[in-house]
Amino acid sequence: MRASFLDARLSAIAGLVPCCGSAADIGADHGYLGAHLLLTGRCDFVRFIDISRDSLEKARRLIAKLRLEAKAEFLVGDGAEPLGAPVGAAVMAGMGAEVICGIIDRGREKLQGASLVVAPNLDAPMVRRHLCEQGYRITGEALVREGCRFYPVIAAAPGGAHYDRLQLLAGPVLLKTRPDTLLAYADHRMRVIEKALPGARRGGEPWAEDLAEELELWREVRYGDGRPTAGIGE
Repeated sequence: MRASFLDARLSAIAGLVPCCGSAADIGADHGYLGAHLLLTGRCDFVRFIDISRDSLEKARRLIAKLRLEAKAEFLVGDGAEPLGAPVGAAVMAGMGAEVICGIIDRGREKLQGASLVVAPNLDAPMVRRHLCEQGYRITGEALVREGCRFYPVIAAAPGGAHYDRLQLLAGPVLLKTRPDTLLAYADHRMRVIEKALPGARRGGEPWAEDLAEELELWREVRYGDGRPTAGIGE
């Protein structure tokens, strides 16, 4: 198994995992990501965690096929709860923002000192805000496009940082690097909001002005400088 076996989203996630002695793949499912981290030497040991015993069995079979059993542990449970030893990095991918935030909250003690790599399915701004509130700084980001969908990936490390609304919305690192996918996503969000906003205003929806503010922020990303001047936490 090599990097080519990973799809674009998993490749982006793997690329943001720091080299470390041990990592936790929370919500491991088929185990491809953890296997890749072991095969490439990015991590010496991976703890595969999943709430589903059946899903974890898929990862176990893959690791056995690759003869990597000595470098892996398989734990059934919710979030970081099954961890019995510290890890240098923890990955949470393919989950909703609220689920990821909940794992971070409940696993605060067991994840203490670990770098986090998270890939929320929806509402990346919520996750960025929560990381900041929990004492993390964002150290790396990617935005992957697969067909009509966009997948944000966020890496964070312990250390305080403050981000303004534009940075929370679009990503402080993405605003610095300005990849083509960020501009494409800005175009996408502007189209969605421009279609929804008139009806929201006519209907007197309380969230209409929040939507209008988001539209202006995406316009700043797309057509303005859009680069943060402070708060990156460096």
